[in-house]
Amino acid sequence: MDKRYSFLGLCARARMLVSGETAVMGAIRDGKAYLVILATDASEQTKKRYADKCAYYGAKHVTFGTMEEIGKAIGKEHRSAVAVIDRGFADEMVKKLETQ
Repeated sequence: MDKRYSFLGLCARARMLVSGETAVMGAIRDGKAYLVILATDASEQTKKRYADKCAYYGAKHVTFGTMEEIGKAIGKEHRSAVAVIDRGFADEMVKKLETQ
């Protein structure tokens, strides 16, 4: 498995990642989301909603992986978005995404 997905799983096991629309939107609104990862195959409306919310609250967001791959990496069902809620984990994830 790709190291980026492995790291996403590590974030989830460390409880530094939230998933599900309500939890991700809440983390963005509360200023706890340091990085929001959107699935490439999420609907355009979904991507826009998360991107707009991130822009308004100043959270970084990236598009990476499919809903199935993200869900599998964190041990859940399909996920269109997840939020990393720890600055260190978020910074490391950004580095991993930029180097691949």
